[in-house]
Amino acid sequence: MKRLLPRAVPLLVLAALAAPAAPASAELVIIVNPQNPATRMFPSQAAQFFLGGSVLFTPVEQAEGSAIRAEFCQKVLEKSPAQVEAIWSKIVFTAKGKAPKEYKTSAEVKKAVSANVNAIGYIEKAALDDSVKAVSTVP
Repeated sequence: MKRLLPRAVPLLVLAALAAPAAPASAELVIIVNPQNPATRMFPSQAAQFFLGGSVLFTPVEQAEGSAIRAEFCQKVLEKSPAQVEAIWSKIVFTAKGKAPKEYKTSAEVKKAVSANVNAIGYIEKAALDDSVKAVSTVP
């Protein structure tokens, strides 16, 4: 037994280091173009744009598989990313709309939103600057 314990310790340490870390939860902000007249929005109102329920705004999406997208889906849309994908697949298949364009980073999302007065997106609160306007904060 004494011989196994010293061998097991490095393996346990290695296993702990190899385990995926839980994504850090950060405050998110829902953003629009600064020229957009919207000033405040409930997350539930924003959800309708990201689920195809309204075409008043053009949703701009974070990259598939990203931690921020998973967090947004959970906190704002109250769905899993797979459920959201299924909703958009149906919308596209029935020719009732186009899925949101995806961007790899929050900087790219900000750039896309700042270039389109009708766009709506979400980023980490820490990435917020005056190129976009926050209409909602999601803790």
